Amino acid sequence: MKNLAITKDVQSALTPSSVLQDLLDGNKRFIDGNPEGADNAALVNQTTSGQYPKAVILSCIDSRVPVETVLDQAIGDIFVARVAGNFENVDILGSLEYSCNVAGSKLILVLGHESCGAVKAACDGVELGNITAMLDNIMPAVRKSANEVDGEANSGNSEFVAKTVENNVKLTIERIREKSPILAEMETNGEIKIVGGVYSLKTGKVEML
Repeated sequence: MKNLAITKDVQSALTPSSVLQDLLDGNKRFIDGNPEGADNAALVNQTTSGQYPKAVILSCIDSRVPVETVLDQAIGDIFVARVAGNFENVDILGSLEYSCNVAGSKLILVLGHESCGAVKAACDGVELGNITAMLDNIMPAVRKSANEVDGEANSGNSEFVAKTVENNVKLTIERIREKSPILAEMETNGEIKIVGGVYSLKTGKVEML
């Protein structure tokens, strides 16, 4: 059972690669039904005066992908930024920059997921209130997939949806590097890694891209 929160010294000793492996190990524990468990009262007490998370996860809002649960992480372990379709915007970029450049996190994981509703809506060109503008962020992935997958370019084509989920993660990573010189420089210097994966609703596994 985890009863010790990450300290500044512990965080400083971590590497981007070790943090990624830690998250993947946690995902395996989740899949195997063997979560580590945590003494939440102890962790709450230890993190009241500060936090030193090892990673920041950019994920979808989907209720079927509770990030801390599927990666078997506890209080104080990770930052989580969530928006339907797990794309970047200025607020998300600022949150990622804070997580890494200010708070010391070693890894950015952009986490898409199987059968994403936001991706399906973008594939179908849904227009509804503020959702329309939100889905514009996913359209580059839709257009890219249309050139890579045979068949109809809509949510009825499961292969097209799956490819768009992957492309959306990959393009989001590219735009993070383009739009945030801070994070791009940190990655070049080896201080952080920016990686992407897709979570399977069926198996619970995070497949890295």
